[in-house]
Amino acid sequence: MTAPGIDGLTQSVASAINRAAGGRPIPGNQVRLLIDGPDTYAAMLDLIAGATRWIHFENYIIRSDAEGWRFGEALAARAREGLGVRVLYDGVGSMFTSRKLWRFLRRAGVEVRSFHPLRPLDLVTNFSRDHRKLVVADGAGAVLGGLCIGCEWTGDSDRIRPWRDTAVRVDGPASAVLDQSFARTWAVAGPPLPDGEAAGRVTPEGDGEVRVIVGEPGRERAFRVIELLAAGSSERLWITDAYMVAPPRLFQALRDAARDGVDVRMLVPGSSDLPLIRNLSRIGYRDLLRNGVRIYEWDGPMLHAKTIVADGRWVRIGSSNLNPSSLIGNYELDVLVEDSTLADAMERQFRLDIARSREVRRRPLRAPRRISEALPTALTRSDPEVESAGYRRSPREARRRAALVLRTIATNARRSVFLPLTGIFVVLGLLFFVLPRQTAYVFGVLCAWLAVSAGREAFRRRADR
Repeated sequence: MTAPGIDGLTQSVASAINRAAGGRPIPGNQVRLLIDGPDTYAAMLDLIAGATRWIHFENYIIRSDAEGWRFGEALAARAREGLGVRVLYDGVGSMFTSRKLWRFLRRAGVEVRSFHPLRPLDLVTNFSRDHRKLVVADGAGAVLGGLCIGCEWTGDSDRIRPWRDTAVRVDGPASAVLDQSFARTWAVAGPPLPDGEAAGRVTPEGDGEVRVIVGEPGRERAFRVIELLAAGSSERLWITDAYMVAPPRLFQALRDAARDGVDVRMLVPGSSDLPLIRNLSRIGYRDLLRNGVRIYEWDGPMLHAKTIVADGRWVRIGSSNLNPSSLIGNYELDVLVEDSTLADAMERQFRLDIARSREVRRRPLRAPRRISEALPTALTRSDPEVESAGYRRSPREARRRAALVLRTIATNARRSVFLPLTGIFVVLGLLFFVLPRQTAYVFGVLCAWLAVSAGREAFRRRADR
């Protein structure tokens, strides 16, 4: 591995990323950027058509619309030819998919599983979703990113623009590691894969170095990697995210980077399929803007991509959104690629995207005239402009800041958990004071539900021993 040097992430940050991601970079891969549904779906179908031994297909949402049936027919055709074809869909994300599609696949010989279908008394699994989007063929080639399977991603050339999204095709040894991640989630949903469906030695296909970030509940791998990217970037940190309600510590890392002169930009949806999430995302705009972060809202039907490009060298693409459920609670899958050519392509795409977006500007906080005249000027004027935009850290400052941030991250890795807990307990205490009887009833029902759920989980784990 080539040391990043002073113009990118420092070696100490790169080493920390290895630990956070769960392993060293995997060399020998060819990585191709895929933009939007038509390009990505073509790459997925090409993998399916070219497989010779098995196909592993995992997605949060597989709709039973025209695109869902197109993939269903392609998978069924390969299963009829004798390949091992496994499909894993999330029990919540795909809960409205027609059962006709699953029956069609099973009749063709495809093994289909639902990941954590909703069960009222199974609290642990209900909040842990399989949010991955992955296709692997023979453990040698893979496509992953942010795209589910549905007509939203292809659109209608006459009426509807497709959703904006990003994926990558990976050919080489990293595909075998991606296939291993499928094997683990497959085993969570039922019996493990057959012994013959495990990739051996995979022939190198290129010179790309890929870190596979396997997100599992409680592991925080993607969170730690993104935090380290923000800490170690010295020039540019460009982020695209669909549902950004980031933990406070991650927002702090972005603010710190911008104040130190890093060109931090965020591209988020202007309109969203989840308006509540969009509104929650906007709550933190003013603080980010005040510290020099530039924010753009996509002018289109939906921005669904989850990408980061840092210092023209590092690219992160996958299924993880910058919100607590993705970063801490769900099964997710991302790759971090150290490749300047791929980073150049990502930066070009980011520039195209922000050209089709609206930059968010700070507005002064205005009060009624009578009130503003009575208040001190400092309370009614707009926030001062950030003057650090032209500042760039020296190599020594970059190394010192990276070391300090790494030390802070290492000693306070779980700190962000306690602030939300404090707020929760304050709210509960106030409810007990204001509405004691009603709160007690609700609390009693909740405790009974938790007790039954925990008991079922304990018996299940004892039976699995």
